[in-house]
Amino acid sequence: MALAPKFAGQKFAFANSAQAVDTLELYLDYVCPFSKKMFHTLYHDVFPIVEKKYGPKVQFIFRQHIQPWHPSSTLTHEAGVAVLKIQPEKFYAFSAALYDKQTEFFDVNIVNEPRNKSYERLAKLAAGVGIDEKELLKYLWVDDKPAADGSLNIGNGVTNELKLLVKANRLTGVHVTPTVLFNGIVETGISSGMTKDQWEEWLEKNIG
Repeated sequence: MALAPKFAGQKFAFANSAQAVDTLELYLDYVCPFSKKMFHTLYHDVFPIVEKKYGPKVQFIFRQHIQPWHPSSTLTHEAGVAVLKIQPEKFYAFSAALYDKQTEFFDVNIVNEPRNKSYERLAKLAAGVGIDEKELLKYLWVDDKPAADGSLNIGNGVTNELKLLVKANRLTGVHVTPTVLFNGIVETGISSGMTKDQWEEWLEKNIG
């Protein structure tokens, strides 16, 4: 599936190339422990290998996939979208930082917290990787007053972009996180439990 320019920060490529390259699309949720496990292995262990060995032959796309039975999933992905709007080059660094603090946004740690307070914590976390905390919070904040036309479901500064991401993901039929597509087809040979060595083996077999 194509990647809209406004979401370009979701792409992790090791070179700019006009040629067609192999693409791994990673459908990940910020509050899914298995998504964290896969992202951590890729970001810290596999990406350095890919950069050195495969370079422009392969690219990765982080497909933000909300799991609605965890209400905080929406909030965390809203923060990810805000990062894409402000500093897209920081998207992967922000994602790594958020996964490191993942349990702080699990159900029992957020159930009694006001929504805007959660946004404040996410903005502070983003500041830790060099993102403007106040600018991010402006996109996330939800006012407690009706809009000028009297509407009450007013959303925030990333609602429209989030709708696009949800719509695109629904078209693929992806449900479980993590799910990985290789050149547009679900790759059942990849799982969250794969080690660095197993990723190396898969890449050697599948990347030309």
